[in-house]
Amino acid sequence: MAPRLQLERAAWRWVESVRPEDVTAENIETAYRVLLEGCKRGACRRNCKGNPNCLVGIGEHIWLGEIDENTFHNIDDPNSERRNKNTFVGLTNLGATCYVNTFLQVWFHNLDMRRAIYLCQNSRAEELAVDDDTDYEPQEICEHLQYLFALLQNSNRRYIDPSGLVKALGLDTGQQQDAQEFSKLFLSLLEDTLSKQKNPNVQNIIQQQFCGQCAYITVCNHCGRESQLLSRFYELELNIQGHKQLSDCVTEFLKEEKLEGDNRYFCENCQSKQNATREIRLLNLPHTLNFQLMRFVFDRQTGHKKKLNTYIGFPEILDMGPFLDKKDEKCVYELNAVLIHRGVSAYSGHYIAHLRDGRTNDWYKFNDEEIEKMEGKKLQLGSEEDIEPSKSQTRKPKCIKGYHSSRNAYMLVYKRQVEEVSHSEPNVQVPDFLQRLVDRDNRKFEEWCHEMAEMRKQSVDKGKAKHEEVKEIYELLPAGDGQAFEFIPLEWLRKWLDDSTVTKPIDNSKFSCCHGKLHPDKIEDVKRISQKAADIFFNRYGGGPRLDNSSLCRECVVERCRVLRLKNQLNEDYKVISNMVKIVNNSNQGYWIGKASLRSWRQLALEQLEEEDDELKHANGKANGESISVLDVGGAGDTKDNDDENLNFNEDILCSHGGLCTSENERKLVSNDVWNRLKTYFPKAPEFPASQESCPKCKTLERECEESEALNKMIANDQKMALLNLFQDKNRPSLQKWPTETDHLYIVSLFFVEEWKKFIRRPGRCTPVSSVANGALLCPHGGLMFTYESMSKGDAKHVAVLWPSEWEIINRFFLVDQTIKLSRTTDKPQQDALHIEFQTDPDLCLECREGLLFQQQRDLREYTQATVYIRKIVDNTKIMKDAAPELNVSGSEAEDEREVKIGDNDPDFNQINNGAKRQKLSVPSSGSGTLSSSFISHQKQGIRRSTRHRKVRGEKALIVSANQTLKELKIQIMHAFSVAPFDQNLSVDGRCLTEDSATLGSLGVVPESVIFLKADEPIADYSAMDDVLQVCMPEEGFKGTGLLGH
Repeated sequence: MAPRLQLERAAWRWVESVRPEDVTAENIETAYRVLLEGCKRGACRRNCKGNPNCLVGIGEHIWLGEIDENTFHNIDDPNSERRNKNTFVGLTNLGATCYVNTFLQVWFHNLDMRRAIYLCQNSRAEELAVDDDTDYEPQEICEHLQYLFALLQNSNRRYIDPSGLVKALGLDTGQQQDAQEFSKLFLSLLEDTLSKQKNPNVQNIIQQQFCGQCAYITVCNHCGRESQLLSRFYELELNIQGHKQLSDCVTEFLKEEKLEGDNRYFCENCQSKQNATREIRLLNLPHTLNFQLMRFVFDRQTGHKKKLNTYIGFPEILDMGPFLDKKDEKCVYELNAVLIHRGVSAYSGHYIAHLRDGRTNDWYKFNDEEIEKMEGKKLQLGSEEDIEPSKSQTRKPKCIKGYHSSRNAYMLVYKRQVEEVSHSEPNVQVPDFLQRLVDRDNRKFEEWCHEMAEMRKQSVDKGKAKHEEVKEIYELLPAGDGQAFEFIPLEWLRKWLDDSTVTKPIDNSKFSCCHGKLHPDKIEDVKRISQKAADIFFNRYGGGPRLDNSSLCRECVVERCRVLRLKNQLNEDYKVISNMVKIVNNSNQGYWIGKASLRSWRQLALEQLEEEDDELKHANGKANGESISVLDVGGAGDTKDNDDENLNFNEDILCSHGGLCTSENERKLVSNDVWNRLKTYFPKAPEFPASQESCPKCKTLERECEESEALNKMIANDQKMALLNLFQDKNRPSLQKWPTETDHLYIVSLFFVEEWKKFIRRPGRCTPVSSVANGALLCPHGGLMFTYESMSKGDAKHVAVLWPSEWEIINRFFLVDQTIKLSRTTDKPQQDALHIEFQTDPDLCLECREGLLFQQQRDLREYTQATVYIRKIVDNTKIMKDAAPELNVSGSEAEDEREVKIGDNDPDFNQINNGAKRQKLSVPSSGSGTLSSSFISHQKQGIRRSTRHRKVRGEKALIVSANQTLKELKIQIMHAFSVAPFDQNLSVDGRCLTEDSATLGSLGVVPESVIFLKADEPIADYSAMDDVLQVCMPEEGFKGTGLLGH
C-alpha cells in the first residue's frame, strides 16, 4: 500500500483541474478515499491509517486461530503458592532480611528448641483460638516465635510472612545487618524471656542446647601457680586467617598464649608481675555446637569491615574429644547446618542455609521462599561458592569423602551424637491451641485459592465469549462494492479487540464537521465497515452519531477545493512578485509596503487561507493546516522572523496614531502591479500611496526627542568636565590611607556614581540623574550603617568617596537628600606619637549596625544550593597554577591580579600564614574595626577587584547547602575526584575540616569558598570500593531495635 503521504496527495490531486462549482460525487468519494482497495492479511505489517478500508493490523491477530486459555487472564495458578507434600515452608524476604530467615530455619529444625517454644505459656492465644471472629496478633517475642514455628510446621502455604516478628524486633527491613551479631543478640533476648517461664525445661532450653563451659588457665612461669577462671560460651568464634581446616582453627583457639613484656601477668603468689602462659580449656560442650567462622573482620587500613574469602574445610563427623580437657571423654558431633553468605563485600550479599532433616537425614537448601532438596542425602554447596572473581582468588581444594570446603560458610552447626535411643517422638506435635490458629490461617489460604481460581475461570469464560464474537464480526467488517457502509473510529476498534480494556460506547462526535457530517481531515482516524457489522456494534455497545454513506460532506470538499486552488495560485504569485520586487522602482509612483510584511507575505496569506478553512471545522477537530502540506506549498525561500509572528500584513509601518511611520528604513516602495497582486490576498490591509506623507504627530515627537537628546549631551558634557576625575577613577581619595591635603571627605552611594557614569557614556539613551539618594546608606533612625573601618574594607562596594571640591560640584548639579561627611581630628603629639580619630556625620547607629552584621552572618550560615570549589593538592603543592586573566578583564583588574603573590607552599596543609596571599596595600586595624571583620572575612579586602571566581585547571565546583554534613560533602568529592572519604584531608582558610558529623555552616564553609583536598596514598587492595559506597552513612548495627531492649 502506498505511504500515507502519497495517499493524501492522491485524494486531492483532482483539485488542479476541477473548479469548486464543478465538484462531482466521484470527486467527493475520492477525497474520502472510499474507492481505495482494502488490504489483505499478511500484506501490511501495520495498519494503513491513510486507507479507511484497511482493516489489518488493528489487533485482530490475537483472536484469529486457536488460542491458549492462559492468554485470557494474567492470574497465576493459586496452586503454585501451595506447599508440596513432604516439603518444608519458606520465609518471605522483606527486603534485606535473608539473614533473619536463615537463623529462623536453623532454630526451627532444632526439635528440642521447637518443643520448648511450644510449651511456653500463651493464655492470649489459647483464648483467641476458640474465637474464630478475632484475628490473632502475637505480642511477645515467644508468642511470635511460637506462631511462626507452628506455621512453618503445618501451614498449607509454600512460604509465610515473618513481618510480625521482624516488626516486633524493630529491625530495618531495608538494611542488611551482621548475621552473627543478630544470632547472639536474639538468643540472649530469648534466654532472658524464657527464664520467666515456670516450666524448667523451657527456662533452661537455651543453656541446654547451646551453652558450654570453658576455663581460662593462667600459669606463672616463676612460681608455677595455676589460676583458673570459669566461663560459659554459646558459640566458638574461630579465626580463619592462615588456616585451611576447621580443626586448625580450633587448635589455634585453644593454643597457649605467652604473657610477656607489657602484657605480663600479676601473680598473687609472687605479688608482682611475672611472665606467664594462658590457654583456654574446654570443659563441657553443648548439645548443639555452633562454630562462628570470623569471615567479617575489621580492616585497619580502610577503617571498615571486609570479608575473608578463605577456603575452610570441615568434616561431616567431628570428634571433639581430643580438644576437651578430659581427653578420654567421647564427644562426637554430626554436621547439622551450614550457613552461607554469598558476595564479596561485608556490607552486601545474600544469606542462605543448608540444613539436614534430623528425621530423614536429607539435606535441604533454604533460600528465603525457595526450598530445594539435595540429591542423595548429601550436602552440595555447588553454586554457593561461585562468587565474583578477584585477584586473590584461589582454586578450590579437593576434599576427601566426608569432608567439605567453603569460602562462603560463616557458621557451622554440629549436633552431638548420642548412643541411647531417644524415646521422644520423631517429630514435635503442635499444641492444640496453636494448631487451631494454623487451621484458621489455612482456611483463609484455601478461600484465597478458591477466589483466585474463580477469577481465572471467569476470565477464561469471558475470553472465550470474546473470541467467538470477534470471529463472528470480523468477517463482516469489510464493505463490498455497492454495499451500504458506515464509519467507525479506528481507536474504538482497537480497544474492542483489546481484551484488557472495557469496550465503551462508540463516539463519532469528534469526527463531525460544522455541517454535522464526517470531516475530510478525519478520514485517517476512522474505518469504513459494512452497515451489517455497524448495526451489530451499535446494538451491543451503543453510541453515535452514526456516519453512513450520506455523511460525506459536499460543502467541506468544495471549500477545501477552493482553498487548495488558491494555494496553488499562491506559489505562482510568489515567484512573480519576488522577481518584480527585485526591480528598482525609481519613479514616485506605487505603494509603501513594510519590509517585514514583504518578507513574510506568502506565509501570512497561507495562514489567512487556513483560518478561513478552520471556520468550517468542528471545535474538537484538528487544524486543517496539518494536512495541507501534501501539496508542498512551502518553499526554501519562505522565512519568518520571530518579531513578525503576530504581524498583520502592512501593519508593520503603521504608527501608534494610525498613520504612516516616519522611518523609511522599515518600508519599501513597490509598483502598482505588485500591490494589486498582494491586494487580492489582503483586501483589508492598510494602503499607503507613494505620495502620502508620514504621520505629522510622529514627526513632532521625533523633533522633540532630538532636541531633548541634544540637551542631555550638553548636560553630560558639562558634568563630565566638572567631575572628570570621578568619571575616569583618577586621583581618588582612599580611606585606607587618608590623604594629607584635607581633613574632610564626603560619601555618596556607589549606585549613584554608577548610574551617573552610564548617563555620561550614553546621554542619548539614558535618563539624566537628578538626585543623590544617600538615604539608602542610613538606617530608619537616621544614623549611618557603616563604620570608617568597614567602609575602608568590605563595605567599600557600597560607597564612593569624594573630595570636598567634588562635593561642592555635586551639590550644584544634583539634589542631595542627606550629606554624609567623614572628618579626621589630630591631637597634640604625646610621647612622639599622633593620636588620630575619625568621625562621621551623621553618627553611627550601633543598634542597626549590629543587626546588619547579624543578618549578614546568618546569611552565610543558612545558605542553600551554593557553590564551593574543590582544589586538589599533591605533595603539599597545588597541582594547578592560577588561570590566566580572561580576555575581557579590565586593565585595573589585571593589574590587581599581578599584585597578588602566592607562596610556594600551600597554607592549608603547612599551617603557616607566610604563604598566604599578600596584598600590596596595607590595611590599618583598630579596636572598633573588629565588629565588622567577622562577616567580611570571606571577601577579598583592600584593592577593588573582580568578584568573579577564577577557576584553575583541575578545580571542580560542587553545589552544597549549609545544613549538609562534612561526611556528605566527602561523598560528593569521592564521586568527583575518585578519592575515598577516609583518604580525604580537607581544609579551608588554613583550618582542617575533620568532624564528619558537623554541618558546613558550623565549620565556616561559606559560598564561593575554596576547599583544598589532599588525598592519602591509596591502599593496596581497592577491590572493596563497594564497601566504601555502602558505609557512606555511619554504621549503627542493631542500635534502637528490640534486640537491645528498646
